[in-house]
Amino acid sequence: MIRSMTGFGRGEYTDEIRSITVEIRSVNHRYCDIYVRMPRKYSFAEEKIKSIIKNKVSRGKIEVAVSVDTFGKSDIDIRLDMSLASRYYDALKEMNSTLRDGYEDEISLSLLAKMPDIITVVPAEEDEDEMVRCFISATEKAVDDICSMREVEGEKLAEDISVRVDIISGIREKIEERAPKLQAEYATKLKARIEELLDGTAELTEERIAMEAAIFADKSNITEELVRLESHIGQLRTFLKGDDDAIGKKIDFLIQEMNREANTIGSKSNDKEITSMMLDLKAEIEKIREQVQNIE
Repeated sequence: MIRSMTGFGRGEYTDEIRSITVEIRSVNHRYCDIYVRMPRKYSFAEEKIKSIIKNKVSRGKIEVAVSVDTFGKSDIDIRLDMSLASRYYDALKEMNSTLRDGYEDEISLSLLAKMPDIITVVPAEEDEDEMVRCFISATEKAVDDICSMREVEGEKLAEDISVRVDIISGIREKIEERAPKLQAEYATKLKARIEELLDGTAELTEERIAMEAAIFADKSNITEELVRLESHIGQLRTFLKGDDDAIGKKIDFLIQEMNREANTIGSKSNDKEITSMMLDLKAEIEKIREQVQNIE
């Protein structure tokens, strides 16, 4: 199935403690390039998120936004260093005794609380395995969502390409019908031109005309190119109906080969009608090439 590289997906996981939202956006890209934006404290889950996406998406520039909201439970902890507080207290007590000549001033809790590093605020410890499980749940939903959207867009691309392939096939058939007539027409034109130049001063043999026409026919023979072009058309139709989810690069290569055959046919035929048809054919190939840039 053909899939577009453009899409958006959203997945959520919610329990009594937290709510996790994963949003995935993708656009065209030659390779699979994934960038994840998430709170730094959860960076341990980043590679797992990327792995889940890579299992189902093979091409595209993918941006992942992860947000986490907690309910009732704070995401920070307060840590009290009682050992350090005791040392501060002893130091203050000694300082008070020394400077006050035996008069002991009261050392308050508020004073101790202001001392550095006695009370510190730190991120709450998380159960990493549990958090990874939650991230996986939300990410899988987001990936399924974006894949569904890319498949819908891919169907539209496949329909458009299929129509253009039919047009290309029709033009190729017309060229195939036209090609055999070129030798006879060339022989007639050559004979008329030579007779005009000789103006009855010399005899023109049919054998000579036939030989020149045969040489022309050999140089302008486009049978091989037409056969290869037909083969490429057949392959492209097979790709459009196949089950391969990542065929953008294959189709892109095939389009390049079709364009190569078209250029060769145009240069070898030396015929205005075929040249005109080749311009139309190449225009359709170019339209397909533009569409292929958005196929995974």
